[in-house]
Amino acid sequence: MEEVLIFATVISPIALALVQLVKKTAPVSNRYLPLISLLIGLVVGFMASPFTELDTVLRLWAGGFAGLAGSGLFSLGKKTISNNDEAA
Repeated sequence: MEEVLIFATVISPIALALVQLVKKTAPVSNRYLPLISLLIGLVVGFMASPFTELDTVLRLWAGGFAGLAGSGLFSLGKKTISNNDEAA
C-alpha cells in the first residue's frame, strides 16, 4: 500500500496539470470536474507503466488517488486564498 501512495504522490502534479489544462481549454461544468480528474488520474496511472514495477491494478488505484487528490487540493487551495482575500 505504501508503494501506491508514494506513486500517487508522484503523479498527482501531472494529473492536476492536465485537469487545469482541460478546465482552461474546454467549457466544462464545475460539477463534472472531480469525475474528469478521476478519469485523468486513472489514465496517467495506467500510462506510467514504463516508470514503475507496480501491477496495473495498483497503478490504477494510485492514479485514482492522484486524480481525486489533485482536484481536492486545488479546490482547497483556491478556497483558502479567496478566504484570505476577503479577510484583508
